Amino acid sequence: MQTTRRQFIQQLGFASTGIALGASIPFDSFAKSKLSLPRSTPEAQGVDSAGITAFMNAVAQSKHEFHSLMILRHGQVVTEGWWAPYRHDLKHTLYSMSKSFTSTAVGFVVAEGKLKTSDLVVSFFPNDLPATISENLAKLTIKDLLSMSVGQEAEPMVRNEDNWAKAFLATPIKYKPGSVFLYNSIATYMCSAIVQKVTGQKIIDYLKPRLFDPLGIEGADWEEDSQGINTGGWGLRVRTEDLAKFGQLYLQKGVWNGKQLIPKAWVEEATTFKIQQPAPAKPTRPNDQNDWLQGYCYQFWRCRHNAYRGDGAYGQYTIVMPEQDAVIAITSETANMQGILDLVWEHLLPAMKPQAIPANTTANKALKQQMAALALLPPKGGELRTNAAKISGKLFQIEPNSLNVESISLAYREGDSYQFMLKDQEGVHRVICGLEKWAFGETDLARPNLVTSQKLKFERIAKIAAAGTWKDPNTFEITLRYYESPHRNYIICHFEGDTVKVNFDNSINRMTGAKDKRPVLQGKTAV
Repeated sequence: MQTTRRQFIQQLGFASTGIALGASIPFDSFAKSKLSLPRSTPEAQGVDSAGITAFMNAVAQSKHEFHSLMILRHGQVVTEGWWAPYRHDLKHTLYSMSKSFTSTAVGFVVAEGKLKTSDLVVSFFPNDLPATISENLAKLTIKDLLSMSVGQEAEPMVRNEDNWAKAFLATPIKYKPGSVFLYNSIATYMCSAIVQKVTGQKIIDYLKPRLFDPLGIEGADWEEDSQGINTGGWGLRVRTEDLAKFGQLYLQKGVWNGKQLIPKAWVEEATTFKIQQPAPAKPTRPNDQNDWLQGYCYQFWRCRHNAYRGDGAYGQYTIVMPEQDAVIAITSETANMQGILDLVWEHLLPAMKPQAIPANTTANKALKQQMAALALLPPKGGELRTNAAKISGKLFQIEPNSLNVESISLAYREGDSYQFMLKDQEGVHRVICGLEKWAFGETDLARPNLVTSQKLKFERIAKIAAAGTWKDPNTFEITLRYYESPHRNYIICHFEGDTVKVNFDNSINRMTGAKDKRPVLQGKTAV
C-alpha cells in the first residue's frame, strides 16, 4: 500500500517556440504596491543576518536549486531574493502547495454555512455514483478528503478520464474512512469539485474576492480538468510574495489588515494534527527527525519545532513558524525536499532571537550583496565552434518518429545567438538561444508539467530563458529554462557530416538519474 508523499514524476513534454530577446527586470526597479508586505532589516526583527548568510552558503554548496526565498519575521520581510532568470514579479508552479489553497476555499464555504466537513461526499454527486455504493463510500466525508484518509488502497487513476469525480467514486475504498493515511491528490480535486458544486464558481474565482483581492494576489492561474473544474491538488501558480502573504495570513489566525478573513477556528482546525502518516518500511532517519511523519492536517503538513507548512513537489514551500512568529516562502527544484527543511532548521531557526538585536552593519551589507547577486548561470562549454559554419542553416529531414517531428535546423545569428527550428505536425517552432547566455521569450507549446494528461486545460504560453553551448565540435546542447516552473528541458544535437541525431533530456532526469523516454531523432540533410 502506498503511504508516502505522492510525487507525480511523469515524462516532461518537449516544447519549443520562437523567442524574442529581452532582459530581466532588476528587483530594485519594482515599485511596490500598497498591498506589498512591509520591509525591514533582519536585526530589527530579531534575526541574525549572519545566520541567513550561513543558510545561503549552505544552499549554494548543496544540490538544491533555489529559485526564490522570502523570510518574514513579525510580519516584516527581512530577506528576499530571486535567482535570475527567476524574478519577483513572475508566478511559479506550486504543484501540491496548491492543496493548502483548496483547503482554504473549503474553509470559506464552511464559514458561509454552505457545507460542513461532516457532509457526506456522495451527497454532492448523485449522477456520478456507482451502481452499488459500498458501506465505506457511503460514510466518506469532506473531512476524510481534507485529511488524506479516504481509505483507498492507491490514488485513483482518473487523469485520462472525462469525469474525474465518477472515476474517483468508482474506486474501491478498502479501509474505513478516517483510519488510514494515503496521500491522494484526487481527494483534493474532489474538494475543489464540491466547492464548485455548492458555490457555482471555480475555486480560483471563488477565492478572488475572499482571499486573492484582500491579499493583493494578482494574475494567479489554476489548471482545470475537461469539465472546467480546478484540479485542486496541484496546478496553481502565484508569486513568491503571494505565498509569503498566504503564510502570514495563517500565522495571524486569519486576520489581514485588521479584518478577519478566515475564521480563527478554521485556521486552527486546518493546521492541527488530524492523522498520523505511516512510517516507512526502511527509514533513513529517526521518525522524530522526519518532517513527513509529524502528522497531517487539512492539506497542510505538521513540521518539527511546532511549525506547519504547505508544500509542493520538488521544493515549493510555505513554512509557518508560530513560536518564532515567522514565515518562510521558497520555490526551488530539488530531489530532496527534506534536505531543504533540514537547512531551515539548522540555520534559520537559531538565527531568530526572542527580541530585536543590535544592528550588524557588516553582516547586513554582505547579506544584501549576496541576495542581489543571485543567479542561475547559463551553461558553459568552451565555445568550440569548428563545425558551426558547416551546419548553420542546413535543413535536416527527420526519420518518422512518435513526436511527429519532420525536420530541424540550427542557424547562427548575429550577436552570438542561434535559432533552432523544429517542424512537426502542428507547424514550425523556433527557439532563439543565446550562445552561453540567456535569451528570453515565450513558448507556444505546453510547458514541462509533472502531471500530464490530454484532459488538462492550462495556460499554453510559457516564459523561457534559452541558452546553447557547444559541448564538443559536433554537439550543440540547448537548455530551455521554464522560469515560471521548477524545470528545464534540454535538446542535444549531434552533427556528423550530413546527419544529425537529436536527444532530449530534462532536469528531473538529471537529478534522479532517470533516462528520458522521448525518442532519439535521426535525420539527414535535405537533398
